[in-house]
Amino acid sequence: MKATALLKQQHDEVKAIFKSLEHGNGNAQALLDKLATSLAAHMVIEQTLFYPAMIDVKEDLVLESYEEHAVARFALKRVLKADRGDASFKAKITTLRELIDHHVVEEEQDLFPKAEKVLGEGSEALAMQMKELFDATVEQGYDEVLGKGGSAVKSASAPGHHHHA
Repeated sequence: MKATALLKQQHDEVKAIFKSLEHGNGNAQALLDKLATSLAAHMVIEQTLFYPAMIDVKEDLVLESYEEHAVARFALKRVLKADRGDASFKAKITTLRELIDHHVVEEEQDLFPKAEKVLGEGSEALAMQMKELFDATVEQGYDEVLGKGGSAVKSASAPGHHHHA
């Protein structure tokens, strides 16, 4: 499987969880856990493996993606802390979904086609690395990733060579 195909599969999975949550299908707590776990692990593999590989290809979009992750992480934490009986709960879910939807459209339409051109033969190998890291992150749990301990997504700063002293 190509790297972008793996990411797209994860996007689709997250969209399906949002749909279930918004329609009130299934156990809300279990769905929220699944959403948080999937999003956290997805952000980790993009920021650790995929974005660094793309930074020179589409720097503006990659830097924007890091920022969107920071905002999404904040919105996700608000959803997780919210009381589901609260009137604002649905608004928090909708806001998070809209953020993710925008992010997904940009990645899939703009970044992914360029990514595959650049990755070429290396795409499958990168996908395997991403899958391994995704599974390991899921096992670790989203608290670790979203909280203070999750260095991979704690800061949305881009890879090293872009820091100005």
